[in-house]
Formats: sequence, structure tokens, C-alpha cells
Amino acid sequence: MPAVEMVQVFGKKKTAIAVATCKRGKGLIKVNGRPLDSVEPELLREKCIEPVRLLGETRFKDVDIRIRVKGGGKTAQIYAIRQAIAKSIVAYYQKYIDEQSKREIKDILMSYDRSLLVADPRRTESKKFGGRSARARFQKSYR
Repeated sequence: MPAVEMVQVFGKKKTAIAVATCKRGKGLIKVNGRPLDSVEPELLREKCIEPVRLLGETRFKDVDIRIRVKGGGKTAQIYAIRQAIAKSIVAYYQKYIDEQSKREIKDILMSYDRSLLVADPRRTESKKFGGRSARARFQKSYR
């Protein structure tokens, strides 16, 4: 049995994690078993499609990308999805196509938006005692 040409990468934003599996196929991109066109919320759907629009659909026509996403809110999930799509196509081209086209793809994505390939390290700061949030303190009264 021949080995399947497949790469698995992840995208992260806050607590949302999207795991993308990219393999040879016929151009399908699915998120949690549903097509990319039916991602909610509708206003942020364009953000998911950005990597495909930037690189052109010809680069995606011979690969299938399946994405599982969980955690976080809707916006964080969208950003995790777009990062997973971009990282998966770069990893697939590096492993199975050639280094030249991979570098070309990476340069296009980096010049547009660095967060497509590099995760944002910012996380929520934890709450401390003596106040209602991470930084805010309760008011003092001297009476």
C-alpha cells in the first residue's frame, strides 16, 4: 500500500485551536465537516478565505484540507482556521512539491499578514485577589 501524502498542522488564536490535515485530493476545504463557504459568522467568512484568495485557487486545486476547530470564541476560531489553512499549504508544498514554490507561497503570505503563519502569543491575564479583574483594584474608603 503506497503512503498517503499528508501533513498535519495547527493554527492557534487565544484558546481556539484548529488542526488542519492537508493531503492530495481535488480541492476540498472543509471545517468541522462543512464546506468553507458555510462558516459562521458570515462577516468573518472572508477572513477564512483570505489564504485561498491570496495564493490563487490553482495552488489548492490538487489538495484537500480538512480542519477540526474547537475552543475559544467565534472570532478566535476564524483566525485559527485561516492560520491552519495557510500553514498547511506551506507545509504540504515543502514536503511534497519543492522548496522554491514553498518559499514563494511563504513570501506572499508573510508580506500580506504575518499572523497567517506565526501564532499570536498573547493570552488572557489571570485575575488576582484584591480586585475584580487582572489589573483593577477595589476602591479604598477611609471612613
